[in-house]
Amino acid sequence: MAATHETAAESAISATGPRPAPRATPPRAPLVARAAAELVGTAALVAVVVGSGIQATELTNDVGLQLLANSLATVFGLGVLITLLGPVSGAHFNPAVTLAEWWTARRSDAGVTLREAAVYVPAQIIGAIAGAILADAMFGRPLVKWSTHDRSAGHLLLGEVVATAGLILLIFGLARTDRLRFAPVAVASYIGAAYWFTSSTSFANPAVTIGRAFTDSFAGIAPGSVAGFIGMQLVGVVVGLPLVALIFMPGRTAGDQPAA
Repeated sequence: MAATHETAAESAISATGPRPAPRATPPRAPLVARAAAELVGTAALVAVVVGSGIQATELTNDVGLQLLANSLATVFGLGVLITLLGPVSGAHFNPAVTLAEWWTARRSDAGVTLREAAVYVPAQIIGAIAGAILADAMFGRPLVKWSTHDRSAGHLLLGEVVATAGLILLIFGLARTDRLRFAPVAVASYIGAAYWFTSSTSFANPAVTIGRAFTDSFAGIAPGSVAGFIGMQLVGVVVGLPLVALIFMPGRTAGDQPAA
């Protein structure tokens, strides 16, 4: 979910100015190519999540092994997708990240513009729905069957706040410390870990949440639970961005130090 090399926008921002947004869009990629990358990448991500969940439940009845298989497939799939598509679109695959990037970059030339965000987000949602349908099709299931997996409990919603805030902190922290080259490994590893340490199994993504409502499988979420999850994911963004500003506060140079 992050570009693997420094962009021109990042190198142009001074240490005391607005920090570069994570995964800032490469300037020479046409918007249609970036939108296609976001759509295909999000579709592939959801296909991995849903497909591996279906495969796991067909191979074993052990819920722990099912979650292990699901999380491992997601880690590897996400890492590959970030590495492949990061140089094209920034590999957001996540409206929460796209909106957070727009918000932090709205006064500078780094990151996505409001117009670009308005293209990215629908592409991500359409891709997520397509990915869930594709996964069901590959396993001979009904193409669209609403999930019956209720996830509306309060502790699950808290898990989504934690998962999303942590994801925002990680991505923007890497951007602020000029270490986005580690994003494929770092973001995929975080999501894999969050499968296990959050009660919600870390959706942390509004588009993926919507897509997973279209499949009544291991990875599904009941339509009635979708709004709550998305709301808490947005709360996670609101929590995560101030943490980034606090923890990665720009330091002062020697010339800024007060005289003795």
